[in-house]
Amino acid sequence: MRLDKFLKVSRLIKRRTVANEACDAGRVLVNGKPAKASLGVKVGDVIEIQFGAKAVKAEVLGVQETVKKDAAGELYRYL
Repeated sequence: MRLDKFLKVSRLIKRRTVANEACDAGRVLVNGKPAKASLGVKVGDVIEIQFGAKAVKAEVLGVQETVKKDAAGELYRYL
């Protein structure tokens, strides 16, 4: 699954366009490297998102095309 779509489906970022812009600006790292929006995400990857001065780090636990809002938190684990 594409990184921008995973960020939207998991609700780490609310909109896919915002996820795209964050990737283009270099604020999203996957396994410690800057990632493009088209990067394939797989189970076990560590995603780090820079929100201004705050950083969010999460490990991918599952990849699904669609998921209900209540179950979105099960796709990742905060580190």
